[in-house]
Amino acid sequence: MADWLIEDGIGETRAIRIEGDRIVAAKIAWPGELVAGAVVSAKLASRRSGSARGTARLDDGTEVLVDRLPRDASEGADITLEVTRAAIGEGHRTKRAQARPTSATPSPAPKLAQQLAAAGHSVRTAHRFPVDGWDEICEEAQAGTIDFAGGSLLFSPTPAMTLIDIDGTLRPRALALAAVPAIAEALPRLDIGGSIGIDFPTLNEKADRRAVDTALAEALYRLPHERTAMNGFGFVQIVTRLTGPSIVHRFARDSLGAAARQLLRRAESVGGAGPILMTCHPLVEARISPEWRAELSRRTGREIRVEADPTLDPSGGFAQAVSA
Repeated sequence: MADWLIEDGIGETRAIRIEGDRIVAAKIAWPGELVAGAVVSAKLASRRSGSARGTARLDDGTEVLVDRLPRDASEGADITLEVTRAAIGEGHRTKRAQARPTSATPSPAPKLAQQLAAAGHSVRTAHRFPVDGWDEICEEAQAGTIDFAGGSLLFSPTPAMTLIDIDGTLRPRALALAAVPAIAEALPRLDIGGSIGIDFPTLNEKADRRAVDTALAEALYRLPHERTAMNGFGFVQIVTRLTGPSIVHRFARDSLGAAARQLLRRAESVGGAGPILMTCHPLVEARISPEWRAELSRRTGREIRVEADPTLDPSGGFAQAVSA
């Protein structure tokens, strides 16, 4: 089986990696985003004297952070940039995309399948993923919580880092050790990268802290990263490569848009004959554009109807076949 499977959905592209019958890694791309790998034309908007960093403005007004500026680059100059990290929304704040000067010709970013192939993975497109589990990943990202035997992980995207808090009923050492494999599984499943802070239970004994450090090293051996040792308060920081928002970031920043995309995926798989009725919260209905409805109709060959129900949770929309 291919390393990664791609599902081209309506309003998003999804990618998963499977081991056995379980999704062990996932990624999402939403069209129209300025993502890593894009080469764009811009004007240098600001730069402190002597600094290699500044800001640039694209033709559409988008501002990006720029580093590795040449000494002779002055404010107002035309400049070509390669995007190295997409913008990341965190609550009410958005980190601007990052870029650096390049001599390449402006071009769109590679699609998700191309990005994975360029990283050395084999990639195959599937009409529908052959295993269940995508809805579970979305539920985890929506709730920001993953349960494990004896406890749970709580994910909080902040401006500084993604924080993982650990809670549970086990004794501190046992809880910390039980959380380690859950954390190691969650990071690739939710596509979490960059700076990650883990708040383990406070462990007073150095031997207990070393045991957790050892367990983390073994659990994360496949993940290229740097990591601090656990401090006296139970805190560990992990730093990995970051090129864009995690699935947790996407749901935290645009939960309604994410819910609309989930509903469209469910509707696309509705069996039977006759019109497809999507029932959802009014705020989710407002996020389903006419273009998305038309694409759903084209893919299914069926009439599409949408009914708003304010009593539904925004993530609780459903789709079904109805009589004409």
